[in-house]
Amino acid sequence: MATYGYIRVSSIDQNEDRQLDAMRELCIPQFKIYTDKLSGKDFERKSYQALVKKLKSGDLLYIKSIDRLGRNYEEIQNQWRILTKERSVDIAVIDMPLLDTRNGKDLMGTFIADLVLQILSFVAQSERENIHKRQAEGIAAARARGVQFGRPVKKPPNNFNALKKQWERGDLRTIDFIARSGLTESTLYRRLREVAAVKGKRKPAKRCTF
Repeated sequence: MATYGYIRVSSIDQNEDRQLDAMRELCIPQFKIYTDKLSGKDFERKSYQALVKKLKSGDLLYIKSIDRLGRNYEEIQNQWRILTKERSVDIAVIDMPLLDTRNGKDLMGTFIADLVLQILSFVAQSERENIHKRQAEGIAAARARGVQFGRPVKKPPNNFNALKKQWERGDLRTIDFIARSGLTESTLYRRLREVAAVKGKRKPAKRCTF
C-alpha cells in the first residue's frame, strides 16, 4: 500500500503551505504529494490526472478538505466513486474524519460517509458559485464608479488631426502616419472610423438669412 497526498489551490498566487504542512505531519514524502494550481470546476488538471494514473488498489489518498478535491457537486461524487469503487483506493479527508473510507465499511458507515460527502460537495459548489457572484457584483460596482478594466486605450497624439490631413492629401505615407501617431495600424484605422462616424452624425450648419 502506498500513501499519497493531493493539494489544490485555485490560482498561482494562492499559498498551499497549510495543506502542505498537513501532508508533512502525516509523513507523506514530497514526491508523493501532487499539487495543482487550478480552479476546482472540473478535474481536467495535470497533476491530478497524473496522480490517478499512479493510484493502485489498496493505496491511500489524503486531501485536506473536500473542496480541495473539487468544487463541482456531480464531479466530486463521480471522482469519489471512481477512486473508491472502481480503483479500490481509500480516501481520507483530514478536516473531516467521518470521510475516511478505511473506517466504517459496513452499511451504516458507508451510508454516513456518503451522506457527509453529498453535504460537503454541495457546500463546495455553493461556495464556488457565491465567489463568482461576489466577483461579478464587485466588477459591476467598480464599473459603476468608473473603474476601467482591460488594457488601457492608447490616445492619439495632439497633432493627430494635422497628420490626418497630410495623409489624406497624400503628403504622408500610411507607414509614416502609423509611426508618427504612435498607434498600431488597427488602432489608427479604428480612430479614423470613429472620426468619420462623428462627422457623419453632425448636422449641417444652419444658414442664416439677413
